[in-house]
Amino acid sequence: MLKKNIFSVLIALAILYLSLASSDNFDSVQIDLPWLDKIVHFGMYLTLTSAILFENRSLMNTKGRIFLAAIIPFLYGILIEALQMLTISRSGNIADALADLAGILVSIFIWLLVRPARRKDQMEISSELPDD
Repeated sequence: MLKKNIFSVLIALAILYLSLASSDNFDSVQIDLPWLDKIVHFGMYLTLTSAILFENRSLMNTKGRIFLAAIIPFLYGILIEALQMLTISRSGNIADALADLAGILVSIFIWLLVRPARRKDQMEISSELPDD
C-alpha cells in the first residue's frame, strides 16, 4: 500500500514539515502577497488530494469513493492545525483549515471534470480498435 501511494505520503510528509517547522525558518522568504499563507495551504491540499485520487484512480469509480478519499487530507489538515497549537512558533487557525478544505474541494471538482472526459476518450479509442 505504501508503494502505491508513495507520492501522497511524500507530499503529506512535506506538508507536515512545512506546517510544524519553526516559522523562523521561513522569515527569509520576503514575498509581499496578501493571503499568501492561505494560498499555500490551498495549494498544498489541492496537491495532496490530487495525488491521492490519481494514485488510487482505479478505485475512484463513484462520487462516494472520491469524497471518502477526500476525508483523509481533510482530517490530516485538522490534525496538523491541532498539532500547531502545541508548538512554540505556530498556532492552529480555522482559516487555514478552510483554505485546506477549499484546495481539497477544488481537487475533487477538477477530478470529476477530467475523469468523465478521460473515460469517453478511452471508450472512443477502444471502439476504433479492430475486433479479433
